[in-house]
Amino acid sequence: MAANAGAPSGIGFSQSRAHPKQRSLLFSYASSSGTFKFAYFPSRFSLRSVDNSKELQLPRITAVVKAQAGPGQMDIDPTLSPRVNSVKPSKTVAITDQATALLRAGVPVIALAAGEPDFDTPSVIAEAGINAIREGYTRYTPNTGTLELRTAICRKLKEENGISYTPDQIVVSNGAKQSIHQAVLAVCSPGDEVLIPAPFWVSYPEIARLADATPVIVPTSISDDFLMDPKLLEDSLTEKSRLLILCSPSDPTGSVCPKKLLEEIAKIVAKHPRLLVLSDEIYEHIIYAPATHTSFASLPGMSERTLTVNGFSKAFAMTGWRLGYIAGPKHFISACAKIQSQFTSGASSISQKAGLAALSMGYAGGETVATMVQAFKERRNFLVKSFGELKGVKISEPQGAFYLFIDLSCYYGAEVEGFGIIDGSESLCRYLIDRAQVALVPGDAFGDDSCIRISYAASLKTIQEAFMRIKKTLAALRPTVPV
Repeated sequence: MAANAGAPSGIGFSQSRAHPKQRSLLFSYASSSGTFKFAYFPSRFSLRSVDNSKELQLPRITAVVKAQAGPGQMDIDPTLSPRVNSVKPSKTVAITDQATALLRAGVPVIALAAGEPDFDTPSVIAEAGINAIREGYTRYTPNTGTLELRTAICRKLKEENGISYTPDQIVVSNGAKQSIHQAVLAVCSPGDEVLIPAPFWVSYPEIARLADATPVIVPTSISDDFLMDPKLLEDSLTEKSRLLILCSPSDPTGSVCPKKLLEEIAKIVAKHPRLLVLSDEIYEHIIYAPATHTSFASLPGMSERTLTVNGFSKAFAMTGWRLGYIAGPKHFISACAKIQSQFTSGASSISQKAGLAALSMGYAGGETVATMVQAFKERRNFLVKSFGELKGVKISEPQGAFYLFIDLSCYYGAEVEGFGIIDGSESLCRYLIDRAQVALVPGDAFGDDSCIRISYAASLKTIQEAFMRIKKTLAALRPTVPV
């Protein structure tokens, strides 16, 4: 099988010489465990194993690989830790990787799965990183981050969020996800409960499981704009409740918690001495007026109960720089630092110089970030208006972030010739990537199977083309409920 220069690392493919309508792309993937092959049929958008002709359904592609033991070698025990086996892989990452592979293979897929801004990193930030390399700033930094960056973060949190910290209350990590993981590991014991409002970011429950904690899902409704009901939260609390995770603006819904609602939640938290709050504020600057952002730690009595996580990936278009941070009470932050010292140690020295430049761009990122937010708002408005014209579709207009979490359950139950029955968000997303060649993330990954997530962190032109494809494809289906 000939390898194609445009293929992802470890993947090779070639085109069969069959009749054009039956022509397929043959993929092979090599790893240390062995090699598996599968074929892509453009006319049907299905994947089949070349070895056994078993169809591999999107978005999850699996294959059984047997290790070949050489002469005189013993077979390796392939069992994994029960902790790892309890964790589900990220559908967002899986779908994005699959869409990328298909694009490189020449399949015109529009990928609206990943939460990654399409803007380049602002030049002042990029230049700071380049200068760091030129000036030889390429060695290890202190485990918790450079003093100048932690000092700048403290200044930012004071001026923009109304929270006072000292540099020893900050740990800079390799992205906000690492900060969240270390926080959960630091405060949760086996059997503790982590309360997570749904829809949720796909990693929250899995991070809890990796800490041997139990995720407790608190559902919300699209009719309430996916905002949490304080009474339902209070009813969900037990003596095992240790951590409440809040994300505002939210991934995947784009909902923003009003200050009044956060104050009601704070009153509930105050009644439970063992309960802490992890406030994920990574999207704080991507917010649409009249909505405003409130840091939970800024509420009366909540500073000592809150771990605030933020980073540079979203607002500053720095996803690949891998830079985030956590702030909170010194006792908990010291524990996070201890974990990091035995895990990755300090974040990239180059990225930290770039992060320092990002924080010097002005309040909330200044005009540069404001321009990006305005572009996101224009895209949001287009999608809300366009999908709002489709009968049976339910929408909660996002107030922040760059996602539309849209209820398309009116199409569930439809049977499509050559495809099968659309029985939930995952099959609908497979149908859309099959027939519309648009990659989206099924809502069941976020705890709500009635919806799918559309990322509008792509150009308006791309989003317009994606919508036209989706609209045309959905037109072939009849809503299965009265509208």
